[in-house]
This record gives sequence, C-alpha cells and structure tokens, in this order.
Amino acid sequence: MNKNRLEAFSDGVFAIIITIMVLEFNEPEDTTFESVFKLSHKFLSYILSFIYVGIYWNNHHHLLHTVKNVNGKILWANLHLLFWLSLIPFTTAWIGEHHFATSPMMLYGMVLLMNAIAYFILQYTIIAKHGKDSILSKALGKDFKGKTSVVLYIIAVVLTKYYTVIAGILYINVAIMWLIPDKRIEKILEEEQ
Repeated sequence: MNKNRLEAFSDGVFAIIITIMVLEFNEPEDTTFESVFKLSHKFLSYILSFIYVGIYWNNHHHLLHTVKNVNGKILWANLHLLFWLSLIPFTTAWIGEHHFATSPMMLYGMVLLMNAIAYFILQYTIIAKHGKDSILSKALGKDFKGKTSVVLYIIAVVLTKYYTVIAGILYINVAIMWLIPDKRIEKILEEEQ
C-alpha cells in the first residue's frame, strides 16, 4: 500500500484537532482588556497545546517522508498516535478552565506521555517494515530526544501531585526541546539522493 491515504487522513485529523482547540474559546462577556486578561490561563494552555500539535504534525510529516509503503501494522500504529493526539483538546480545555489545577495538569501530562510513546511505537513499526538499514533507522540513531522526552513526561506527571508549576515547566521544556529543528531525517534523505 502506498502512504498517500495515511498522509491525507493524518493531516485531516491534525487540522480537526487544532480546530477543536480554537473552538473552545468563548469571547469575553465584557468589552474591556481586563476581561480578556481573565482568560489568560486558557490562552496559555492553547498556545502550549498548539505548539505540541504543531511539533507532532511537523515531525509526522518528516517521518512519513522516510516511508516507502505501509502495511496494516503501520496503519494501526498511526491511528494509535492520532487517538492520543485527539485527546489534547480535551485536556487543554480542562487545564485552561481550571487554571492549571493538579488533576487536569496530571492528565495533560499523561496524554503527552502517551503521545510520545505512540510516536515511538509508530517509528519502530516503520523501522520493522523497512529494516534496520532504512532511512528512518539511520536518522533516529539512539533517539536521545525521544527517550529524554518520555523520561521528562514521567517525572512531570509524578511531580504534578506535589509541584504543579514544576511539572508545567517540564512540559514547556520538552516543547522547547522539540522546537529546535531536528534535521536528522532531512540530513539522511539528502545523503540518500
């Protein structure tokens, strides 16, 4: 099977996720800037989640450039990732509505952790299909960023019960770590040409 339907479906889901997040915004009841400021917690949660969805979309796009064809396992691994991504709007709304309270922040972190694990599974399902000498396998190497992200999410989820602010800082730091462009796949693709 070629990858065109997988790409098109995935891009559609990413677009819907962002649309759902922005639809969670209700305009302020007043016409003052103070009423907008009262919604700052919702804006902050939206910004962080928008960045996360953008990071996953960007990396997913690069990931699929390494794929020559797909099988059922790759389709299911991709759907697994999309499932966890689709929970981001719910947890984003919950942390925004409740001012980054402990339980919402813990669930937000668990969803981020599951997204990272699902992405890891998708990567290794693609490698299993295309082999250890595949473009993706060469590009990932030891996958320091991917493994570090999972560890930081686990630490953040555990810390959320005691130090919600520190957990939030860890979530932000993982996002910042991934905002720095990862050129591994692009570099290997250029070398292969």
